[in-house]
Amino acid sequence: MTDTDTDIIIRIAAKGDGVTADGRHFPLTAPGDRVAPDGSIVFGVHHVVEPPCRHFPSCGGCQIQQLDDDSYADFVTGRVVGALTGQGLSADAVLPPHISPPMTRRRASLRAARAGHRVTIGFAEEGSHKLIDLDMCFVLDPRLFGLIAPLRGLLGTILPDKRAAHVRMSMTDQGVDLLLEGVNVEGLAADEALGDFARGHGLARLTIDEGDGPQTRWEPEAVTVSFGGVPVGFPPFAFLQATPDGEAALVGAVRDALPEKGAIADLFAGLGTFALALGEGRPVYAGEGARDAIMALKLAGARAQRRMVADHRDLFRRPLTPEELNRFAAVVLDPPRAGAKEQVLQLAASNVPVIAYVSCNPASFARDAVHLTAAGYRIDSVKPVGQFRWTTHVELVGIFRR
Repeated sequence: MTDTDTDIIIRIAAKGDGVTADGRHFPLTAPGDRVAPDGSIVFGVHHVVEPPCRHFPSCGGCQIQQLDDDSYADFVTGRVVGALTGQGLSADAVLPPHISPPMTRRRASLRAARAGHRVTIGFAEEGSHKLIDLDMCFVLDPRLFGLIAPLRGLLGTILPDKRAAHVRMSMTDQGVDLLLEGVNVEGLAADEALGDFARGHGLARLTIDEGDGPQTRWEPEAVTVSFGGVPVGFPPFAFLQATPDGEAALVGAVRDALPEKGAIADLFAGLGTFALALGEGRPVYAGEGARDAIMALKLAGARAQRRMVADHRDLFRRPLTPEELNRFAAVVLDPPRAGAKEQVLQLAASNVPVIAYVSCNPASFARDAVHLTAAGYRIDSVKPVGQFRWTTHVELVGIFRR
């Protein structure tokens, strides 16, 4: 290797910095960039000279818009493979990554702040509390972004001066579900402003939280989100996969691994993303610790006449035992970012033939995979998924087989 070779960015690290062959980190670089002797960066062929959004890199909503599409796809795959390698593991097959297109994010949590007559709405600048006032966004669904400008006017009447609020938006079957937290609605004029805003912008629902819990102010019909063609009641800002196509990629990877027949268990089931999409015509057990989510799923399953048991169960404190697990032809689990060590240890002691592990954190997935492989499972495949385009957040489906 020559001295020049050590000045080339060879990969993107987990937090988005470019890394040279000798281990130095440089922010906002791309593979193929060269570090000049004075520390400046000479762009290579994979560096996007003009990122699509003018707020980049200040806006905390994206971290790696400087990467071209090929490099971003490599980054998504590398995060998954690297996490497994770090635990001394590998998959029999690494499937092509799925990358969500721009402007498809259907769920967003923004911050808002008022200073005098000015209301700022956006993401916080990376590593600080400074808000970037969004006037464009290449990740949000246009129906969500389209509400930001009119929300400045509404928040000017219900957000106290020098105060901050949260703006949480989700796309549902009926349209945009909007939750405003930290506002103060006092008087007839403020009440009327809320109603006029909801009607004028065709909201599916408008909910406010002044500090003592959510209060629905507008909901012409019950708000739902559908999985597998089954509408499920949607609690305000409940969990959803970030993009519809990303959800479809995750569901498809799980579906391809399941046996044609036999009961399946969906653990950490949420509102039923997998239980409903995969459960038509077969028995399903759905376990979930969040009461509002599992009750909504239970009601939806009953209405659709699904063969489903929806169980309100804390899978961290009371995971399914091997005796319970051995009744299933396959188990799907989709835990939070911390992983599912307690449930994985029980799975490792079971005889379940197929486990489909959906993860939003390659590192915790790899740590859990150690227990399964030590117990005799092999990692049949991993499918990387980049739903949070231009960020360092990566998801995946790992298939384990006895």
